[in-house]
Amino acid sequence: MPQNYSFSATDRQRKMYISGISGKRPEIPTDLNELEAAAQSAMSPQAFAYIAGGAGIGKTIENNRSAFDQWRIVPRMLRDVSHRDTSVELFGRKLAVPVLLSPVGVLDMAHAEADIAVAKAASTLSIPMIFSNQASRSMESCAAVMGDGPRWFQLYWSKSNELVASLVHRAEASGCEAIVVTLDTTLLGWRIQDLDQGYLPFLRGKGIAQYTSDPVFQRLLDEPETEEAPKPEQINLATIQTLIEQVSNYPGNFWQTFRSKRSMAAVRTFVSIYSRPSLTWENLAFLKEQTSLPIVLKGILHPDDARKALDYGMDGIIVSNHGGRQVDGAIGTLDALPGIVEAVNSKIPVLMDSGVRGGADVFKALALGAKAVCIGRPFVYGLALGGETGVSEVIRNLWADFELTMGLSGCKNIDEINRNMLTPA
Repeated sequence: MPQNYSFSATDRQRKMYISGISGKRPEIPTDLNELEAAAQSAMSPQAFAYIAGGAGIGKTIENNRSAFDQWRIVPRMLRDVSHRDTSVELFGRKLAVPVLLSPVGVLDMAHAEADIAVAKAASTLSIPMIFSNQASRSMESCAAVMGDGPRWFQLYWSKSNELVASLVHRAEASGCEAIVVTLDTTLLGWRIQDLDQGYLPFLRGKGIAQYTSDPVFQRLLDEPETEEAPKPEQINLATIQTLIEQVSNYPGNFWQTFRSKRSMAAVRTFVSIYSRPSLTWENLAFLKEQTSLPIVLKGILHPDDARKALDYGMDGIIVSNHGGRQVDGAIGTLDALPGIVEAVNSKIPVLMDSGVRGGADVFKALALGAKAVCIGRPFVYGLALGGETGVSEVIRNLWADFELTMGLSGCKNIDEINRNMLTPA
């Protein structure tokens, strides 16, 4: 953690109340519902639909939240909680709080500084940021502003193993401390908010910075196309605007890119290779050959898959349903967590994301066996409202909420948070 930064929940709380004496209110809402509403006003309809939307009619998003309502915290009294320690160790790194930033793509839809703003905020607070494979800025540019701040890399396994290897090796060179393989996006979910907008950012050259900055991907652009490129149904003003966006989002000189048609080739190549529906457990051996970093599987929801992760030598699991964006009607992640924790039996760390919105949620996840949690949409909403500062405010608010919840429940450190602190609703 940066030596010039220290955190105290009570100090943060006190400062906010004292500021209120002078009529100053928080610029970033502490209420997550208000935060989302404010972010919606600040974002374009397409951007908000992409970030906030889910698969189908959104039942999985509902399930993620309702799962937390199935458990009640049972506070214990007269325990000395004057000194509270929220730290936890993960893959040899001591974290000041058991919270990571989930990989979220296309962050320039929320704020012009995109991933760079998030990287700066995460580094300042020493919160691990999981670089998105679908980022708006390259992993190298984010690493450059993070110093020794912790970061991991999310891998989408493309149809090119050579590209997979290149991305992993770049992640190592960028100081990433783990590789997070996202398993639940071998196909794109039926996302009705995006479909009704007719909007997929990648077709406009957004969210492919990890690809356009990759030497293997650049070489693939020069190879003959193996699939017929998708063509617009008609040429009109909207089509021209899309072309301009593609060129603008491609690195380098606008007019050189326009004349070379390189940006269009990048979009076509990305669409043709970005996912691999044929991926199986046996493919993981290739990844283990490419890196000595811990490999964490993201998207595990069934205990049998957790056991397979152990069988195939994986180093960690993130219980996740992609924030409800892939399968409508799927199990909530907190509902899935206990079974996976039991299956793993403390052999590898289990993390959880999807649906975490407050300090009590963090507490419940840890009590049910999670080593840490990851948050996604909340920090994106903070980004939309205030850039780097907005992200920092959201993290600090969650941190303070968790620390106070932990102390008020009678726990002075993470080790004291266990299943006995909860009762079923």
